[in-house]
Amino acid sequence: MDIILKYFPNITEHQKEQFAMLDELYHDWNSKINVISRKDIDNLYEHHVLHSLAIAKAQKFKPATKILDFGCGGGFPGIPLAIMFPDCQFKLIDGTAKKIRVCNEIATAIGLKNVTAEQRRGEEEKGQYDYIVSRAVMPLPDLVKIVRKNISKKHQNAMPNGIFCLKGGELQAEISPYKNIVEKTELTTWYQEDWYKQKYLIYLPN
Repeated sequence: MDIILKYFPNITEHQKEQFAMLDELYHDWNSKINVISRKDIDNLYEHHVLHSLAIAKAQKFKPATKILDFGCGGGFPGIPLAIMFPDCQFKLIDGTAKKIRVCNEIATAIGLKNVTAEQRRGEEEKGQYDYIVSRAVMPLPDLVKIVRKNISKKHQNAMPNGIFCLKGGELQAEISPYKNIVEKTELTTWYQEDWYKQKYLIYLPN
């Protein structure tokens, strides 16, 4: 939890409480439904919560912004972002019912009023959103094909509507089709920990 305050010192007391509750909740749920690697659950804040919040370093979403977390798994990046931006609306979708159950249970337990989570494939999602967020779900060209239909044409934030992806490793091949418009930011721009080396935030405006 301290690592969140290190990089986001100005969060409210209520946000601190919500972030602090994630540790016990994810440990408990992970013992029943494996949503985070068992050997990685003790790195929850550094490898999952703070990782998700890299998107908040890039963009401060305005109130009423609508965000779709595509392939949310156990709730990343959607749940940490929903805590950080309580005035925005988040929809989390994943094809696995038990992962969606975890998302809903955790959102309810920490009192998130701005999150809905549904079992759904991306191809079935019809809603319109300012941004799509995802964490290493699939190669960028495949993701673009599925979610482009869901990106609203009305812009209200500093950065044009589009896609934010958290990814690691060699990305040149998958971002090359968008080389003139894609932005790739190393997470070490914001975070000092070694784990963030060769991890990136990809932003693709629509």
